[in-house]
Amino acid sequence: MRFFNTAGPVNPIDHYCLPPMARLDVEHVLSLVAQKKYFVLHAPRQTGKTSALLALMDYLNREGTYASLYVNVEKGQGAREDVERGVFSFLAEIASRARDHLDDTFPLDNMRQIMDLWGPDSALNEMLSAWTRELSKPLVLLVDEIDSLVGDTLISVLRQIRSGYDKRPSKFPQSILLCGVRDVRDYRIHSSREKAIITGGSAFNIKAKSLRVGNFDRDDVRLLLAQHAEETGQAFEAPAQSLVWEYTRGQPWLVNALAYEACFEMKEGRDRSKPVVAEWIEQAKDSLILRGDTHLDQLADKLSEERVRSVIEPLLTGTREPGRMLDDDIQYVVDLGLITRKPHLEIANDIYKEVVPRTLTATTQEVLPVQPQWYVRSDGLLDVDGLMAGFQDFFREHSEHWVDRFDYKEAGPQLLLQAFLQRIVNAGGRIDREYGLGRKRTDLMVAWKHEKGVQKIVLELKVLHKSLEHTIKEGLAQLAAYMDICGSDNGHLVVFDRDPDRKWEEKIFRRNEVFEGRKIEVWGM
Repeated sequence: MRFFNTAGPVNPIDHYCLPPMARLDVEHVLSLVAQKKYFVLHAPRQTGKTSALLALMDYLNREGTYASLYVNVEKGQGAREDVERGVFSFLAEIASRARDHLDDTFPLDNMRQIMDLWGPDSALNEMLSAWTRELSKPLVLLVDEIDSLVGDTLISVLRQIRSGYDKRPSKFPQSILLCGVRDVRDYRIHSSREKAIITGGSAFNIKAKSLRVGNFDRDDVRLLLAQHAEETGQAFEAPAQSLVWEYTRGQPWLVNALAYEACFEMKEGRDRSKPVVAEWIEQAKDSLILRGDTHLDQLADKLSEERVRSVIEPLLTGTREPGRMLDDDIQYVVDLGLITRKPHLEIANDIYKEVVPRTLTATTQEVLPVQPQWYVRSDGLLDVDGLMAGFQDFFREHSEHWVDRFDYKEAGPQLLLQAFLQRIVNAGGRIDREYGLGRKRTDLMVAWKHEKGVQKIVLELKVLHKSLEHTIKEGLAQLAAYMDICGSDNGHLVVFDRDPDRKWEEKIFRRNEVFEGRKIEVWGM
């Protein structure tokens, strides 16, 4: 029985999958190999890079023109700045993989002697030279997880590969592919020996091309889900397929994880006589986020990096600050898979949109002095006015202390309100979020489940700019449009005044407004 894969490279015998080679522009890759090019393949984690490389190795070896070897160098990460240990780890990986994939023991038989004779700063170069001379076919080397190497170890590896470039193909690999999360040009490598920052471009200036493994498109998602239907008879209903796409935007791990959760983890989903419905996908999404699987944890861990914060924080607040957003930082966060540039700069998908603020407010949610039962009415509905008034009082009394806890202080007020709401909504609902650069606002839709259905509350969070009346006028129009999208008549506009010199008596207010026939509560804070 096959299943949706969420761990490691795909195996078509065990997993539903798209043909791994289809993730590459095969014609282009083969052209680069034939031209004796050295090039880079990069993409965010768990997008199918390793599966594609293993398939490429098998293809090249079956085709017969080249001897191709895949090596994964992440074991060398533990060596850190110890070049000798790191390079020896690389040699050991070549020896092990050559024995297993090519039935060739030359690297294994000679690695120790070469290391002893040439030393760590030449051993990799000499191993590849000596081995290539022994092979009857040109060597194509596929190096995975290259950016897991650190500092001087990475610099040494890149320079040793570069220094053999002129000897190819008879005395050095014909083609080398370096694969990692980031393009080698974006590496900023601290060299302890040289007391300097070495850029990847300078350490590896022989790169001919950078290729990227993209996400699935809509058709890819449909084809992957269809494999489950063909094998088990359990189809994904059209709304469920649409939700998988909307939540993930084709991020391969997320697509597989949602489908696996719905079809193999959820009890009702294991009944193959029932089709997969949209409600199961919603539940699967919530389960993934709450459980914090490794993929999401790795992503969340990056939020603490300053380069990431400088890009994500303006997205959370909706402000545009070009002077504070370096293009290199933006590209770094794109390469991590957290954001996308097209059609505009935004968080990459709906699941990440929820993971980011939840991660940044996780501790705050746990310790906030608020209980869900305070704001649930006897009929099961949320007392939204009471909830907002409660937050307003809390914000006035404690905001300076609580906002200061956030690393993302500029987004502090928005994050604090989201933490407050999440604390309540965890008892029986969810929050959908819309935010992005240049929006000048954060839109929230609280969906609260009760016996008679779902109560939808729409909130728009804005920071006061220009004048209060201008901010409110702009916010009312924006909120009304979002209320239409969400199908809700319960709207609340929250205006945060960040002026430290203005008194709380001026900042705190509540107003009833009517915009195009809609009643909207405006809360000043």
